[in-house]
Amino acid sequence: MAETIILASGSPYRKAMLINAGLDIQAVPADVDERALEAPLKDSGVSPEDVAAILAEAKASEVSERNPGALVLGCDQTLSLGDEVFHKPADMEGARRHLLALSGKTHQLNSAAVLCRNGAVLWRHVGIANLTMRKLGPAFIGRHLARVGVKALSSVGAYQIEGEGIQLFDKIEGDYFTIVGLPLLPVLKELRTLGAIDG
Repeated sequence: MAETIILASGSPYRKAMLINAGLDIQAVPADVDERALEAPLKDSGVSPEDVAAILAEAKASEVSERNPGALVLGCDQTLSLGDEVFHKPADMEGARRHLLALSGKTHQLNSAAVLCRNGAVLWRHVGIANLTMRKLGPAFIGRHLARVGVKALSSVGAYQIEGEGIQLFDKIEGDYFTIVGLPLLPVLKELRTLGAIDG
């Protein structure tokens, strides 16, 4: 009998991915201040991949401690361009600046997943994808953002590759699920190993 897994996230994309894969999911967003957790890491030499893993673990642990006995999945995604880590844009001007900065360059998406039970980490993984954005002119960026609207504010890169954002790219290396925000295949493999889903 598969157990109910708690997703420590309010992300509709992550929840849909897991439900579509046939999992019994309950979403319980974590009560953590991501920016406060991240602040001391900024100048500590911690890699963007590790930042994603640390934040995913904080979310999984927090929800796990509130739900004794439950298997909890925490997730986080960072976008890095060299040493710079991007966050979700606060407004459309921020989205415009993101796309201008990423234009013509290859950036990395780091999608972390952590499984916890009773506050203890059982497993962690970071999936990495490299995305090369084509050279975008400022006028095109303005038209693109006008078309996609506030959806641009719901992701770290100000784009959704599952939608019109795919048109921004020349090359993508990496797993689709990792890019959308959850390294789904490694998560499913570990859930089978733990006996949480039918294997």
